[in-house]
Amino acid sequence: MVGRIGMAGVLVAALAACGGGGGEAAGAARPAERSLDGARTAATGTAGTTPAQTPAQTAGPTSGGAAQGRAPAQSGDVRRALAGMSLEEKVGQLFMPVLYGTTAGTVSGENQARYGAQTPAKVVARYHLGGVILFPANVKSVGQVVALTNGLQKASPEVPLLIGTDQENGLVSRMGALMTPFPGAAQVGATRSTALSRAVARATGDELRALGVNLDFAPVADVNVNPKNPVIGKRAFGDDPAHVSRMVSAAVKGFADANVAATAKHFPGHGDTDVDSHTGLPVIKHTRAQWERLDAPPFRAAIASGVDAVMSAHIVFPKLDPSGDPATLSKPILTGLLRDKLGFKGVISTDALNMEGVRKKYDDGEVAVRAVLAGADLLLMPNDFPKAYNAVLTAAKSGRISKQRLDQSVTRLLTLKQARGILRGAPAASAAKAAGVLRSAEHRRLAARVARGGR
Repeated sequence: MVGRIGMAGVLVAALAACGGGGGEAAGAARPAERSLDGARTAATGTAGTTPAQTPAQTAGPTSGGAAQGRAPAQSGDVRRALAGMSLEEKVGQLFMPVLYGTTAGTVSGENQARYGAQTPAKVVARYHLGGVILFPANVKSVGQVVALTNGLQKASPEVPLLIGTDQENGLVSRMGALMTPFPGAAQVGATRSTALSRAVARATGDELRALGVNLDFAPVADVNVNPKNPVIGKRAFGDDPAHVSRMVSAAVKGFADANVAATAKHFPGHGDTDVDSHTGLPVIKHTRAQWERLDAPPFRAAIASGVDAVMSAHIVFPKLDPSGDPATLSKPILTGLLRDKLGFKGVISTDALNMEGVRKKYDDGEVAVRAVLAGADLLLMPNDFPKAYNAVLTAAKSGRISKQRLDQSVTRLLTLKQARGILRGAPAASAAKAAGVLRSAEHRRLAARVARGGR
């Protein structure tokens, strides 16, 4: 995911690759760098997500073109939470923006310009946000991040937040200033050890959870078959679909061991591009048979291993959908392939919606609405947040997004929160406990072993 973040005097521009990054909005103090899911970023950072799933959606025709079908099964807690929400609160659950500040009460002109509220806590409360994504500019120290995540959760007392980040390790490490410097996916993949892949994901998840972060936009499930790929490269476990599938499956299980949600990205596969979707719109010319053989296996493996979320790619895949729309806005891809063919029941997250790859044909409001109609549940980092939020709210009021379709997404998000133990109340992070987990001797030894090739 890519995004530009301008933060007046507080946040440094941070780039996100497939899972993190903020687009420039009106009134932004200054442009920031971009990145895909956290690929290239100023500081180290990118996004990823984890495992919680809900029963599969059966897509069908619907009024206004919204994806329809049976709503995911609901537990009592999820049912009660959903029943108690207003329409505005349901719409707010779909959004995960980047906020500006190192505390929940930081007064920032950037927040005021982008969201009409000065502090992160007030933005959360104003829009009933479902989640927030953190970038390096939000990170100063262990105690500060713990206070920030605890403060953000206090601002959402009714339904706790998904607090996410792009911690792929290696090139994309949003929390790298505080966490164990684990090698990235390419080095983990080079060990050929699924045990090490699982151990690194478990350790990464343990450190994130200690900081109050409950969702990681990782692992990368792309198969890096194009040496000229400008955005994936070493972020992938390798170039062999079977090997990548094994490593992705192990990583998903490792995040689950840590009780952190994992996100497989970028569906339907970003491995064979020579254009950066942060700045352009890549086209992948694989046939359907090639997709089945090269791109699909790691996502199948992630789903079989219980991955909580799958992130979409801002790429055009003509043999999967000839419309010319990127996968993020494609119902045939998100609902037809991911939901119906692969049977994924969990949360579908967009890549950052401030990336140019998704903004070529439609404005920021229409992008958000079309993503929901295509099958997305979590709308990550809209370029113009008020425009995106109001467009989805208007579409829900008019019936363009049906009540059933909206409730499907909210149910999946609430079910993910329940699966990760935060629906009834977010656990408070502890700075003292986090200090004993982050960069522990055990984790440093694990990182060193991976760096030595698994020896």
